[in-house]
Amino acid sequence: MMNSIIVERKLSTNQTLQIVQGDITLEEVDAIVNAANENLQHGGGVAWAISKKGGDVIQKESDDWIRKHGQVSHALPAWTSSGSLPSRYVIHAVGPVWGETSDDDKNLSDAVTGSLKVADELKCKSISMPAISTGIFGFPKDRAAGIILKSIESYFAENKNSGIEQVRIILFDDSSVDVFVTVWRSA
Repeated sequence: MMNSIIVERKLSTNQTLQIVQGDITLEEVDAIVNAANENLQHGGGVAWAISKKGGDVIQKESDDWIRKHGQVSHALPAWTSSGSLPSRYVIHAVGPVWGETSDDDKNLSDAVTGSLKVADELKCKSISMPAISTGIFGFPKDRAAGIILKSIESYFAENKNSGIEQVRIILFDDSSVDVFVTVWRSA
C-alpha cells in the first residue's frame, strides 16, 4: 500500500500540512511520531508496528531512555533512532488515555506541541504523526482531530523560527481519514 495525500494546505506560517492515508512506518521523513505509553513499552497499536518494522534497536534505545530520564510526560516526548525505518528519528509522544483525567484535551495538545518541539531540536524539516490517542487509548477521533490540527497551527504561530517545513498526519483506516478531513474542512 502506498501512502497517498488526501488533502494539503499551506499554513499562514508557510509550513505544508497534509492528511495522508497509509502506513507511518513507510514515511520517508526526518521524524515519525510514535503514539507511546509513558514507559515506552511498544506492545500494541502504532507503537508495536513501528518497533516491529524498525527492529529491536528502538525498544533498546527506549529502555535506555527510561533508565536515564524516567517516565515520559505528555509535554516532553522521548526520541530514539528509527532502526531500519526510512525516517531518521522516532519521537515517542505520550498521548492521554481518554477519560483518565480532566486534562485530556490539554495533554493531547501538549503531546503534539512537544513532538514538534523535539523535531525542531533535532533539526527536522519534515515530520509525520499518527492520530495520537485515538486507537487503544480511546480518544474520540473528531475531538482529537480538532485538537491536533489546532495544536499544529498554534505551534508554528508561536515558533516563527521553526525549521519544520512539512507536517504529515498519517491515518491508516478510512474512518479516521473521513473524520480528520471533515474536521479539517470545517475549520
